Amino acid sequence: MRKPADNIEIFARRRRLLAEKAKGSAVVIPSHPEMIRNNDVHHPYRQDTNLFYLTGWEEPESVFVFRPGQTPETVMFVRAKDVERETWDGFRYGPQGCEQEFRIDKTYLVEDFAKEIPELLKTADRVYYRFGIDRAFDQRMLSSLDGVRRAHGRSGRGHLPVLDSWELIGELRAIKTADDVDLMRRAGKVSALAHVEVMKATKPGMTEKQLLGVFLGSIYAQNADREGYGTIMASGANACTLHYTFNDQTCRDGDLLLIDAGAEVRYYTGDITRTFPVNGRFTAAQRKVYDRVLEIQKELCATAKPGVLFKSLQDRTIDFLTDAMIDLKLIKTSRSEAIERLLYKKYYPHGVSHYLGMDVHDTGLYQTPSEAGAQTLQSRKLEAGVAFTIEPGLYIPLDDQDAPEELRGIGVRIEDDVVVTATGAENLTADAPKEVADLEALIGRGYPVPFAEAVR
Repeated sequence: MRKPADNIEIFARRRRLLAEKAKGSAVVIPSHPEMIRNNDVHHPYRQDTNLFYLTGWEEPESVFVFRPGQTPETVMFVRAKDVERETWDGFRYGPQGCEQEFRIDKTYLVEDFAKEIPELLKTADRVYYRFGIDRAFDQRMLSSLDGVRRAHGRSGRGHLPVLDSWELIGELRAIKTADDVDLMRRAGKVSALAHVEVMKATKPGMTEKQLLGVFLGSIYAQNADREGYGTIMASGANACTLHYTFNDQTCRDGDLLLIDAGAEVRYYTGDITRTFPVNGRFTAAQRKVYDRVLEIQKELCATAKPGVLFKSLQDRTIDFLTDAMIDLKLIKTSRSEAIERLLYKKYYPHGVSHYLGMDVHDTGLYQTPSEAGAQTLQSRKLEAGVAFTIEPGLYIPLDDQDAPEELRGIGVRIEDDVVVTATGAENLTADAPKEVADLEALIGRGYPVPFAEAVR
């Protein structure tokens, strides 16, 4: 079990910021449930993001209760210290260790949650909790809220109002601090260097799974905690499947390889996509598509800055890529008609961006109240500290009879991670090459991969 971060003050500082938004309330965050992989084997455990964000605590079977301005203010329900179970499952802090190491005001055993929670919530005027993540705990929470109502006796008070904690904490996480950005830089660097290793190892005859092994070996060699999400290693027409995860085909001479992969470092993830030729040289047809995607991707990276509407990134991408589709003879109408009829979605079906941070699709509102009033929403304006991806793409299905034959089966996406600064945006993943000359200088130029001839 990893010790709490040396700068445990980071978590206390986050709680102070949350306290300003949640005065008079109680916030209840259970740990993420452990998940069975098969039979009696579990998936590797990863803590609920919000619980870790506010405490640094990584053990399962736990609940964090935050009561801003009250005593005790921070409460944790945790597993008992159990030497016998530690022999099988590893170290546990127990209640005493939780209080001492994580600066928690009061701890209880997790099995005492139902008994203690009504008293802890009784003085709150509302509760923040997210339903739908752990159905079993949802039932415990509903019973607890009923216990609070009963604890009020004949006061005339009904159930406590329950608000979704996702937006409350999500807006806090949406604006990255200097500490957050430092960890995101590390995640971006680790991810980028792993992409470089894959480029160097790529040759015709390698399998997607072997190249996935190169990526995983690189991020773990750099001391990453885990993948940020399931890696997409898509060769040839597989790249036209947006969330392709089979990763089991052989990379063929003349095909492109699209790799969408990121490393997670201390709960912050990178998210990079690169597309390049398996044999190290783009064909003329591949260049036609790649150059257009690269042009808009670089333009968006250069124009992101405070005050820009988030939606404008998508609008600009649709305009640009629709023009590209027309030029490539994929669409045979005007731009305005193609956009009005959503014809562009056949070749560009996704958004150009999403927030990034502790989750690969991170929290934060995409629309905020406009200056006209709280009832009217507008696209969020970028501001310093907002981190997001920029990932345009073009995907031409292999069986698309409307497309020129030379373009069929080509899928290209290029993705970087940026964080808005006071004057522009910092590219956190610039160490992963994307210029054609840089890619062609790297592909297949690496060490011989010892398992290249492994049984497939």
